[in-house]
Amino acid sequence: MLKNKWLLVLLVLLLGLALVATGCGSKQQAATGEKVIKVGLSAPLTGDVQSYGEYTKSGFLLALEEAGYKAGDYKIETVIVDDKNDPTEGTNVATKLVSVDKVKAIIGPVTTKPAIPTSEIANSNKVIMISNTATNEKVTVADGKRKEYVFRACFIDPLQGTVGAKFATDTLKAKKAAVLYDQSNDYTIGLANQFKEGFIKGGGEIVAFEAYSKDDKDFSAVLTNIAAKSPDLLYLPDYHQKVSIIGQQARQKNINAIFLGGDGWDSPDLDYATMAGSYFTNHFSADDPRPEVKAFVEKYKAKYNTAPEFTAALAYDATKLLLNAIAKANSDDTTKIKDILKDTKDFPAISGKISFDQNGNPTKPVTILKVNAAKKYDFVTIVNP
Repeated sequence: MLKNKWLLVLLVLLLGLALVATGCGSKQQAATGEKVIKVGLSAPLTGDVQSYGEYTKSGFLLALEEAGYKAGDYKIETVIVDDKNDPTEGTNVATKLVSVDKVKAIIGPVTTKPAIPTSEIANSNKVIMISNTATNEKVTVADGKRKEYVFRACFIDPLQGTVGAKFATDTLKAKKAAVLYDQSNDYTIGLANQFKEGFIKGGGEIVAFEAYSKDDKDFSAVLTNIAAKSPDLLYLPDYHQKVSIIGQQARQKNINAIFLGGDGWDSPDLDYATMAGSYFTNHFSADDPRPEVKAFVEKYKAKYNTAPEFTAALAYDATKLLLNAIAKANSDDTTKIKDILKDTKDFPAISGKISFDQNGNPTKPVTILKVNAAKKYDFVTIVNP
């Protein structure tokens, strides 16, 4: 009888311990059961425009850090991938982000080449995508059809090319322009065509409209043809590395025209000495006198010991747009987040107030910068669309 009594006591004790253990397990589950949204970043962390990727990553992380990696009731977890500024690699890493990592949103890609295939993958899987700086129209619209889940923080090529042409005719007083672009890149093709149309509309003459292939390094033949036309202005809508090479060879051919380009010029790796005195359209200037820009630049410098360039500023803006939409939706339902983004009006971004049009493109001002031989860009003016 005594033995049975002790067995009963032992069973009660064991049951009590089991209940305590179960209770502890429930508390741990509650502690680790925090609501999480995964956000991917697709950027060229290696390759020909690596600096854009590094700046984009820094702007992305700064925005998240300021928000405490939170949006509403949700904790933000990140997955960062390298698209190498390559459409095939962009497709591969986008597929991984969506299918393996199960992200709800992607910031980036930075450039048009990987952004177009990434936008197709994101949209078809109802994953939010906000590119910071991919400017080609095909990123948000394909064959006239809107990609509902895709947005961007930057203006688009038609606006950039048109503003560049207007600046060339109205401010620089150029009468004759030559255009030299990469025939394999949608970004450069779009800018070249829009500049041509705008320059002619503004009363100018296009004396040469020449193309090259992406791997070309010797431009002597085409530059000889351009030199013979004596243009006032040479429009170079490519990225900084290619533009620097063309600029060097153009000066060797005694082409004394003013150089003008697009946002692809903005990099610390541009050949400042060769390109000094040239102009380009851009999304942002660290010298913009607006108080919000000054505050952002100070925060960025304090963290990274360097001034931000446009991809950093727009990655920051794109991330803030996403966090704001998640917080307002207070949900991981991407349809709800998409609807919040779609209705965005006058969002206070560093690069200028953002309101989205029917195609997910922001209406916002364009900044004009001048290349300074002292390895910097001088703020010239802001042009409102």
